[in-house]
Amino acid sequence: MASRPGILIWVALIFFFELVYCESVIDPDAPECTDRWIHIRRLPSRFNLDLLTNCSEYPVFDDFCPYLANHGLGQKTHNNSQSWYRSDPLMLELVFHRRMLEYPCLTSDPAAADAIFLPYYGGIDAIRYLFGPEVNSSFEHGLELYEFLQHDSPEVWRRNGGHDHFVVLARPAWDFSQSPDKDPPIWGTSFLELPEFYNITVLTLESRPWPWQEQAIPYPTSFHPPTLALLESWLRRVRHSRRTALMLFAGGGGTSKTPNIRRSIRSECLNSSIYENSTRIPNGYSKLCDIVDCSNGICEHDPIRYMKPMLQASFCLQPPGDTPTRRSTFDGILAGCIPVFFEDLTAKSQYGWHMPKEEFGEFSVFLPKEDIVFGGQRILDVLMGIPRAEVRRMREKVMELMPKILYRRHGSSLGLRTRKDAFDIAVEGSITRIKSKLKISFTSLI
Repeated sequence: MASRPGILIWVALIFFFELVYCESVIDPDAPECTDRWIHIRRLPSRFNLDLLTNCSEYPVFDDFCPYLANHGLGQKTHNNSQSWYRSDPLMLELVFHRRMLEYPCLTSDPAAADAIFLPYYGGIDAIRYLFGPEVNSSFEHGLELYEFLQHDSPEVWRRNGGHDHFVVLARPAWDFSQSPDKDPPIWGTSFLELPEFYNITVLTLESRPWPWQEQAIPYPTSFHPPTLALLESWLRRVRHSRRTALMLFAGGGGTSKTPNIRRSIRSECLNSSIYENSTRIPNGYSKLCDIVDCSNGICEHDPIRYMKPMLQASFCLQPPGDTPTRRSTFDGILAGCIPVFFEDLTAKSQYGWHMPKEEFGEFSVFLPKEDIVFGGQRILDVLMGIPRAEVRRMREKVMELMPKILYRRHGSSLGLRTRKDAFDIAVEGSITRIKSKLKISFTSLI
């Protein structure tokens, strides 16, 4: 567990990096930075770093101190690990902040910036409203930040009415979508429902079906390579991994009597053993279906539990759970395991910046969950009907996606920085979206 002195040292290091990077002077005429300049808004520590010092003291919520290590990547899976960490998705706000500090086109002049980044740890700040004593004040989430932006250098916000600002909230957008008028509150804060923040671009782990404020970006996996050589070494391992199972489900749920997709998956996997005993399994597989039981969160910070089975499976089933999206989608891609989706909200309508909608048919399989749960369609029948050559082609496409959905380690090698990762694509997407919004806003004034 991370100690309080260790946390304070980490906080001090973040302050040091902020001073070094944010005050650095970069040639304003640098061609590689044209239309890419970003200003990091200096926020009081109560909006980010102070929230970390109480990492073990949030009521009801788990102690997240261990996951602050390595600037939010978490502790290494073992002492000699160079790329694997026990990462927690909630720490993406820290990871993103740390990576922003080494973004090559930072400017200390907000008037010269194409976009302004708010290093606000809103997902962590939301814990006190979601699980703590301030649950009845969830409509206030974000108001203090807005007041600060209005009174500290107010011209920065007012120049474009917040249209040029972006922030990362490392939770599903639903957690910030409760109406301020809801009394009593049911679930979530009202950050995304506050008119004060209607104009900013919000990067979340999952967007709503009508994402006019937010854009979903990949969940962080546990793989954060620091060099190109380590990334390429992993790619070779994935490419040469022997796939002994046709399909795999890593997750919990599906044990209730109520019909749902997870129950159907478990039932089909259990019954697949009968098929295995009665006939020859096609295409050289030793088993048709494998299950990694991740009930009660036992897999969440332990990639060893699920990565090896994923490396040994051709297809990874990605059913929705409490919310449509799953971190497992990105764990599976990391293992070269072809995703099988059961609704578009799980990925296709979410991560368009990182996985274009028009390409989904090239690297994934889609089976409507209604056809499985109520229509009698068998997942195994569909997957066994895909030719092996097509499976190999789809896996190569999955491997092409891999560098785009992982977050490389901060301070990575120059060689690795030539490969755009999830952070790079998210920043590019934010700048493009902001320019589009500003253009629309300007046109409406003419």
